[in-house]
Amino acid sequence: MRKQSIAALTAMFIANAATAAAPILVHRDPGCGCCQKWTEQVRAQFRRPVTIVDDRSRAAFQRARGVPQQLSSCHTAVIDGLVFEGHVPIADMKRLLAQRPRGVSGLAVSGMPIGSPGMEVTGQRAQPYVVVAFGPSGQRVFARH
Repeated sequence: MRKQSIAALTAMFIANAATAAAPILVHRDPGCGCCQKWTEQVRAQFRRPVTIVDDRSRAAFQRARGVPQQLSSCHTAVIDGLVFEGHVPIADMKRLLAQRPRGVSGLAVSGMPIGSPGMEVTGQRAQPYVVVAFGPSGQRVFARH
């Protein structure tokens, strides 16, 4: 019994460690500097390796991950099976990863709103924007900033 418990705990630890260390995949427009700024924030906050793919035609990648065309942006990230499109704030990403609501496969920020992560501009006021949850259950507002 003790050996089984130790084996089960070891397996859980290994599974958690593998998940925690899983790299973050980012497909981005190679000419976009804000993508790099956003990616640096993601790397710092998640403390995980980030694989960046410069992809001039991300549409197929976005489509394969279920990103609605009207929500597409300059970069798409995949973290633990969830999709993050555009300048999604880290706190919203972490909340979705923790909650994992049924029918939601990702979050998106449409466009490039000033003040969103990676789009900070000194001396300019942040624009209001919404973070949209999307997936098989449709789309809904996840957060307002």
